[in-house]
Amino acid sequence: MFGVGAPELFLIFLIVLLVFGAKRLPEIARSLGKATQEFKRAKSEFTNIANEAPAEPPAATPAATALPPPATPSATALPPAKPAARLGPGPLRQ
Repeated sequence: MFGVGAPELFLIFLIVLLVFGAKRLPEIARSLGKATQEFKRAKSEFTNIANEAPAEPPAATPAATALPPPATPSATALPPAKPAARLGPGPLRQ
């Protein structure tokens, strides 16, 4: 699959055993199995939803497609922002 043979897998397992320890190894394997199972379940659920024939599209009603009236400026509107001050050195002096 990825060109990883038995010696490489054994070396990876040995490094994981040294890093995590023998007590945590079953817990890590269990959580990896649960994550893989959940991923497969979500993938099959997504595939089923994608393969289902879509239902009739909802009919568009004039009220649903009409745009709201434009907003009028109110007295509480903020004043226009001042331009930003120039950042950087002034004119070069010689």
